Amino acid sequence: MKSYNNALNIKRFFVYAFMIFLAILAIIPIYLLLVNATRNNAQINEGISLIPGGNTMFNWRTLTSRNFQIQQGFTNSFFIAVTTTIVSVYFSAMTAYGLHIYRFKGRNYLWGLILFVMMLPPSLGFIGFYQFVAKLRLLDNYIPLIIPTIAAAGTVLFLRQYLSSVLSLDLIDAARIDGAGEFRTFNTIIFPIITPALAAQSIFTFVGSWNNFFTPFVLISSVKKYTLPMLVQMLRGDIYRTEYGAIYLGISVSIVPILIFYFFMSRFIISGITMGGVKE
Repeated sequence: MKSYNNALNIKRFFVYAFMIFLAILAIIPIYLLLVNATRNNAQINEGISLIPGGNTMFNWRTLTSRNFQIQQGFTNSFFIAVTTTIVSVYFSAMTAYGLHIYRFKGRNYLWGLILFVMMLPPSLGFIGFYQFVAKLRLLDNYIPLIIPTIAAAGTVLFLRQYLSSVLSLDLIDAARIDGAGEFRTFNTIIFPIITPALAAQSIFTFVGSWNNFFTPFVLISSVKKYTLPMLVQMLRGDIYRTEYGAIYLGISVSIVPILIFYFFMSRFIISGITMGGVKE
């Protein structure tokens, strides 16, 4: 028994050490980004440093005094990211629920189509998408950035697999016997059950929408509608080409909402796992 406990402790030690190593690899790039946001050009050109500098306020004044509308960028990005997350996750969950519960003709073909769409590169149909948006006269509009995210293929796949593992069909039958409609069943019974999966997909969707640069860059032309990544990209122009500290500071500011959203949603993942670990 003693040798078994020793072997278990050794195994646990290596697992913890490996997880700490991965955590350090994930934290170091962010830490270096924050450090460079506090340094001046000369310090940055000297190379990597783990010690913060004292140039933060100068970088901030440089950032805000050159028409970098950070509040406007935050507002635009936040609106697009939150709206995209709500629309994508909700309707993807509804699609996954329909594919999992209902038995209809062509169901397997529809599921195969969703898997096929997942394998296609997003850039493959972008030219056709741009032409379609132009014909609808929706250029320089947020609608093409939000509506196409409904029922994302990857999110539907994840949520359907999650439903297959946690949802009992007897629960649906009981709700129908009690007179609950399909929408009420989904919103009041299914939605709370899949909260951990919804939280995980919300994080991925929010981060993807917040960091999305290419699609808004092509579709949006008005500066007042620019998202934060588009404004950060403007820092690479001629005026800012030597102000690397301001560039790093602008990038650092842009990741703050992502971290806040992650910490907010991660508690739902943890609470859902805790509830799922207790069975009667």
